Amino acid sequence: MAETVASAVLGPVFEKLTDEAFKKFARSQNIHSELNDLHSKLIHIKAVLNDASRKEVNDESVRLWLNNLQHLAYDIDDILDGVATESMRREMARESGDFTSKVRNLIPTCCTKLSLTQSLHHKLDRITIRLQDLEKEKSDLGLVMGKDEKQKSNNRGNETCLPESDIFGREAEKENLINKLLGGESSKENFSIIPIVGMGGVGKTTLARLLYNDTRVKNHFELQAWVCVSDFDVFKISDAIFGCVTTENKEFKDLNQLQMALVEKVKDKRLLLAVDDVWIEEHQNWEILVRPFRSCAPGSKIIMTTRKDELLKTLGFDHLDRLESLSNTDALSLLALHALGVNNFDSHAKLKSKGEGIVGKCDGLPLALKAIGRLLRTKTDEEDWDEVLNSEIWDSEKCGDIVSALRLSYHDLSSHLKQLFAYCSLFPKDFLFDKDELVLLWMAEGYLMNESLTNKAPEDLGHEYFDKLLSRSFFQYAPNDNSFYVMHDLMNDLAKFVAGDMFLRFKQQSETAVVERALVKYRHMSFVRERYVGYQKFEAFERATSLRTLLAVPFGEEQSWDDFYLSNKFLVNLIPQLPLLRVLSLRRFGIREVPDHIGKLKHLRYLNLSQTKIEELPENIGSLYNLQTLILFGSRPFTKSIIGGDKDGFAITELKGLSNLRGEISIEGLHNVQSATHAREANSSLRRLTKLGLEWGDGYGNGTLEKEVFYELKPHSDMLNELKVEFYDEIDFPVWVGDPCFQKLVSVSIRGCRKCKFLPPLGQLPFLKNLFIEGADEVEVIGSEFIGTSDGAAFSSLEILKLTDEAWRGALTYLGAVEEVEILNCNDIRYLWESEAHASRVLGNIKKLVVCGCENVLSLGEKEDDEDSNLLLSSLRALEVFFCKSMERCILNSNSIERLEISKCESLTRVSFIGQKLKSIRIVECKKLIMEKMINTSMPMLEEVHISDWTDLKSQLIQLFSNSIHLTTMYIWDCPSIESFPDIQLPNLINLCIEGCKNLKSFPHLQLMNLTLLTHLEIADCQSIDAASFPRGNWPPNLVSLEIGGLKNSISEWGAQNFPTSLVHLTLRNEPHVRNFSQLSYLLPSSLKKLDIRGFEKLESLSVGLQHLTSLRHLRIWKCPKLKHLPKPILPSLLKLVVSECPILTKRGSHYWPFISHIPGIYVEGYKGT
Repeated sequence: MAETVASAVLGPVFEKLTDEAFKKFARSQNIHSELNDLHSKLIHIKAVLNDASRKEVNDESVRLWLNNLQHLAYDIDDILDGVATESMRREMARESGDFTSKVRNLIPTCCTKLSLTQSLHHKLDRITIRLQDLEKEKSDLGLVMGKDEKQKSNNRGNETCLPESDIFGREAEKENLINKLLGGESSKENFSIIPIVGMGGVGKTTLARLLYNDTRVKNHFELQAWVCVSDFDVFKISDAIFGCVTTENKEFKDLNQLQMALVEKVKDKRLLLAVDDVWIEEHQNWEILVRPFRSCAPGSKIIMTTRKDELLKTLGFDHLDRLESLSNTDALSLLALHALGVNNFDSHAKLKSKGEGIVGKCDGLPLALKAIGRLLRTKTDEEDWDEVLNSEIWDSEKCGDIVSALRLSYHDLSSHLKQLFAYCSLFPKDFLFDKDELVLLWMAEGYLMNESLTNKAPEDLGHEYFDKLLSRSFFQYAPNDNSFYVMHDLMNDLAKFVAGDMFLRFKQQSETAVVERALVKYRHMSFVRERYVGYQKFEAFERATSLRTLLAVPFGEEQSWDDFYLSNKFLVNLIPQLPLLRVLSLRRFGIREVPDHIGKLKHLRYLNLSQTKIEELPENIGSLYNLQTLILFGSRPFTKSIIGGDKDGFAITELKGLSNLRGEISIEGLHNVQSATHAREANSSLRRLTKLGLEWGDGYGNGTLEKEVFYELKPHSDMLNELKVEFYDEIDFPVWVGDPCFQKLVSVSIRGCRKCKFLPPLGQLPFLKNLFIEGADEVEVIGSEFIGTSDGAAFSSLEILKLTDEAWRGALTYLGAVEEVEILNCNDIRYLWESEAHASRVLGNIKKLVVCGCENVLSLGEKEDDEDSNLLLSSLRALEVFFCKSMERCILNSNSIERLEISKCESLTRVSFIGQKLKSIRIVECKKLIMEKMINTSMPMLEEVHISDWTDLKSQLIQLFSNSIHLTTMYIWDCPSIESFPDIQLPNLINLCIEGCKNLKSFPHLQLMNLTLLTHLEIADCQSIDAASFPRGNWPPNLVSLEIGGLKNSISEWGAQNFPTSLVHLTLRNEPHVRNFSQLSYLLPSSLKKLDIRGFEKLESLSVGLQHLTSLRHLRIWKCPKLKHLPKPILPSLLKLVVSECPILTKRGSHYWPFISHIPGIYVEGYKGT
C-alpha cells in the first residue's frame, strides 16, 4: 500500500512538536497545552492516511480531504517555524549578550511575552477549528486506521540504473536509420532530414540518442549537435547549436549575426544535427532555423524527433514510417530486464503470466515498461505483482493524458519521494537538472528528514533520494552530458498533475485572471527567467502571502554572456509581501542592490543571488537565522577572500568554518600567511570548489614558506575544473599541480610567477583544454618537465594555448596537436619564426594564431622578402595581429586562410596574403598601410569586411570587396580618402555601415531598395553627404535597424522618409538644432521597438513626441547635455531605459525614480535599482 504525500508534509510538523528545545520554549510562552492538543489530533489523522491513499484514486472527496489536510499542514508548519525561529533568535541574543537583549531584560517578562503569546493563541485557535472540521470529515468519509506499509525488500539491487543502450525491438529501425545517416541519398539541399515520428513514451529520443552516439556515425560526421526544441525559439535554438559546434564565447545582438557566425562554423563540414521534441507546425520558422545548414557539406543530416507529422508533410514527407509500440515479446523482455535484471522470465516462471498482463496494460510503451519494471525491482513475490496488475489506477480516468503506468509508478513511491517528485513540477520541460542544486532546494523546503536511525547529513540523504528517483526512470541522464539530468515530457506532465494547486509554474504569457483565483493556495512558484521581466503580470502575487518558494528558472539554452533584467518593483513591492519565503532565487538578473527587507524573511533557508551585479549585502542578512544556502558565485566581490596582516583582512584559518563552500573562490594575499599549518586547516573548505584562484602579493617573496602554503592548499581532485595562480614566487611548483588525478581540470592560468624556472608537468592533465602562462620570466627553456613524461605523449585534450615571453617556441615543440596559439607581450622577439623548418615544425597543425603586444616584432618570418618563401602554412585558418607597433609587413603564405585581422599596428605598410578562401578581413588603425599593395588580391569567397581608420583606403578597394557575391557585412569607419562609394551589387548584403568618412560625397541611395536582404544600415558622421537626396520611400524593403545622423543636413531638415514597416530599431544622432523632440515626431514609425537618441546638443525635452510609439521597448539617450525632461507619462511598454552623459537630467533624476521603477532594465546615473 502506497503512502500519501500528506504524510511527508506532516513530517516537519511532528519533528518540531517532539523537539525538546521547542517544547521548552512553548511552555515559556504558555502555548504548550494548545500544541499538545494539536499533536494528539494530528496523530489520529495520520493514522488514517494509508487508507486515504488507497481511496483517493477513485474517490474525489477523499482527494479533496487530503488536499485540505496538506494546506493545513503547511499553515501549521509556518506557525511552528516562526516559533522555532523566535526561540533561536532569543537564544543567540542571550549567548551574544547584545545590547537589544540587555534592554529587553529591563522590561517585565510578562510584557515581552504578551504580544507573541496573544498572536500565537489567535493563530492556533483558527488552526484548531480547521483541524476539527477535518476530523469530522474523516469520519464522514469512512477513513479508518490501517496497518503501516510493509517494508520493501532491497535484495535485488533496486538502485541499479540500467544503461540506455539496453533497448529491445528496435534493431531493424536502428540499422535502417544508420544506413540513411551514412548514405549519400540525393537531396536538393546539402542536408536531408531523418524523421523519427511516434507517440509520447514510445522511445523516439532513446533511439535518436542511440544513433547519435553510434561509433560509425561519430566517425562519419565532422560536427555533431543535439538540441531540445519543445519551445521553438529560433534564436535560442541557433545559439545552442552554435555552442555545440564551437568552444567560442560570443554574444550576438540579433539572429542574423548569430546565423552568420553559425555558417562560418559549419560551412563545408559534414554536420549531424539532432533536433529533439519538435512540436511546431509552421514551415516558415523551420526554414529560418535551417538556413545556415545549407552551407554544410553535402551528406549532412538532421535527425528530427516529433509526435506531430504536420511539419514533415509540409516539407514533402508524404509517407512517414511511425515508430510503433513494442511487440508483446520485446515488451516482455524489456519489463523483465528492468524488473528482474535479465531479459526473460525463465527463472521466474510464476511471474510470467502476471508480466504479460502488465505488458498489455502498458500498450508497448518503453517508458511505461521501464517505470513499472523498476517499480517491481522492489517487489519480491507474486502478491506484489498482483497488486500492480490489479491496481485501480489502470482504470482511472481523472489523469487525462497521463500514462496510467507512470501514475502507478508514482503511486508506489514513499511519501517523501512523492513530495520530491512533485517539487520538480516547478521546472519546465527539457530543463537540465543539476543534482547538487536540486538537493539544496529540497533541503531548504524541509523535505530531507532522516527517519532512520542512521545519522546521515541532509545533503547525503538528498542524493540518495535523487538516485532512487533516477533508478525508477523519473529522471534520465541528459543526452550530451551525464553530469546533468532531464525529465521525460510525460514525467513532467505527471509531476504537474500530482503537484495540484500548491505548485505554480507561472508563465508571463499566462492568463493572469486564471492564476489570481487561486493565489492564496499557492505555496511554491517558479517563473521563467526571460530577458526582461516586468512587474505588471506579477503585481497580483502581492496577495500570494502563503508562498514559500519563488524561483526564477531558465527556459531553453542560456549562454554565459546573456543578460537578464528584473523590475525593481519586484524586489521593493513584491518580496516584502511574501513573509513565509523559504526559497528565493533571482540568479543571473542584473540586480545591483539588495533591499534591507530581505533580512526580515525569517523563514528563508535558500538565497541565490549568483551572477548578479550586487556589490554588497545588507547588514541585516545576518538576521536570517534559518539560512542554510547562500549562493553568490559570479558576483565578484563575494568570490574573493583577502588574507590580511595583523590589522586588516582576515586569517586564512577563518575559512575552516565554511565547510559548505561551493563554486568558486579567489584567495588573495597569501603572502600574509604565517604558517603552512594555517593553510592546512583551511583546506577542508576547498573540497567542493570547482574554480580556485590563489594569489600572492606582487613582489612579496616569502621564501620556502610560499611553496609549503601552496602545497597545503591542494583542492579535491574530483571537483576542480579551473585553477588560477598569480605572483607565486618560488622556482618550482608543488607536486600536486599537474597531477593527472585532476580528471576534471580543463583550464589552468599561471601569471606573474617571475622567479619560476620550472613549469609544472601540466602535459599529464588528461582533459586540460585551456592553458595560459604569462610572466614566468626565469623560464628560458621549456623541456620535458613541462609534459611530465619521456615518451612525448602529452596535452591530449589541449585546444587553446596562451604564452608570453621567449619560451613559447620551446612549448610549441611539445604541443603538436594544439590548434589555437596566442603569443602575448613577447618583446624579446623580432620574428615569429627564424627558419621555414622551424615554422613547419612548431606551427604545422595550428589553425588559429594570435600575436598581441609584441612590440619589437617586424614581421612573421625572418626573410626580408617573405613572398619568395617556400613555407606554406596549409593548416592556418585564422591570423590575428594586435598592438605590434614595430611590425612593418605581414606577408602570409597560407592557401587556407579564412580570417585575417590586423589592428593597431602603426608601422605597418604592407599586407599580402592568398585570398582565395578568405571569408573575413578586419583592418583597424593601420594608418600607414598602402592600399596598392592589396589592390590585385582576389577574394571571391569574402563574407565580412571591417575597415577602420585607414588613411589610404580609396573606392577602388571597396569595389574589389564588392566583387564578392557572398559578402554579407561591410563596415567602413573613419577613412578620409573615400570620396565616392561604388555601385552596390551585393545580393546577399545584410549589414552595411559607413561612418566617419568626412569626405564621402556620393552614396548610391537609389540602389538601396534592391538590397532585399539588408536588415542593418548605418550612415553617420559623413558631413559631406547631402541627406536631401535620400531615398524617401526607397529604403531597403526589409530594413530592421537604421542608424543615421551627422550628415550635411540636420535631421530637422530631412522631411518625411516613409521608412518600411519592418523598421523596429532607429538611432538618430548628432543633431545640432532640435530643442523639443516633438519636432521630429513625424520621422518615427509606430512600428519602433528600439529608439536611440544620441548627441542632440540643444535637446531639452522628450515630454512630447514619443506617445504614439506604443510598441517601444528600449529607449536610450546619450550625450544630450541640456536635456531636462523625460516622456510624460513614461511609456508603460518600456523594458529598458538608458540615460548617459545627460548631466541636467541625471541631477534631477530622483524626481523620475518612482515613475521608472517598473522598468526591468534601467541604466541611469544615480539610480540604485536594477
